[in-house]
Amino acid sequence: MAAPEAPASGAPAVAGPKVRLATSMGDIVLELYKDKTPKTVDNFVQYVKAGHYDGTVFHRVIENFMIQGGGMKADLSEKPTRAPIPLESRTGLSNMKYTVAMARTMVPNSATSQFFINVNDNVFLDQPNARDGEGYAVFGKVIAGMDVVEKIKTVETKAKGPHQNVPVQPVLIKKATLE
Repeated sequence: MAAPEAPASGAPAVAGPKVRLATSMGDIVLELYKDKTPKTVDNFVQYVKAGHYDGTVFHRVIENFMIQGGGMKADLSEKPTRAPIPLESRTGLSNMKYTVAMARTMVPNSATSQFFINVNDNVFLDQPNARDGEGYAVFGKVIAGMDVVEKIKTVETKAKGPHQNVPVQPVLIKKATLE
C-alpha cells in the first residue's frame, strides 16, 4: 500500500466532511477542514443539516475575487441566523483559488452563515496579510464543480438597493446536503 500523498503547504492532512451545493448552474462539492477549523465546520454543517442554505442565492459575485452566498433569498432578504462564531483564521490555510471561507463584518468574530468561494488567489485575506490583522477563515475547498464556480463568477451583475455585484439572474442554491 502506498503512503498517503503529503498535503500541500498549509493544507490539512485529514479529509473532513463533504457538502454538495446543488445550484441553479450545477453542483459544487466542498470538502471541509474539520481538523483545522472545527468550530467553523461544525457551524457550517449545522446550517446544512437545518436546511438553511436551501433557497439562498449567491448574492455577491465579483469575477476576479469571489462568489458569496449562504445568507440571502433571491429577493435579498436575509435569513435568520444563529449567534456568530469565533474566527478561526490562524490556521496556516490560505485564501487560494477554489477555497471556501467564512464571510464576516468588520468585527472579526461575526461570521454566521455566509461564506464565499475564492475564484482567485486572495492571499491578502489571509490572517498574516490582512489589514485588520485577523483575516478570513478558510474552512474548506471545492473538490468538484470548479466549472460551475467558473460559470457563476462570470454572470452579469448590477447594484440592487444597497447591494453591489448582485447577479441579474439569481444564482440559486437549491439544496445543500452532506455527502
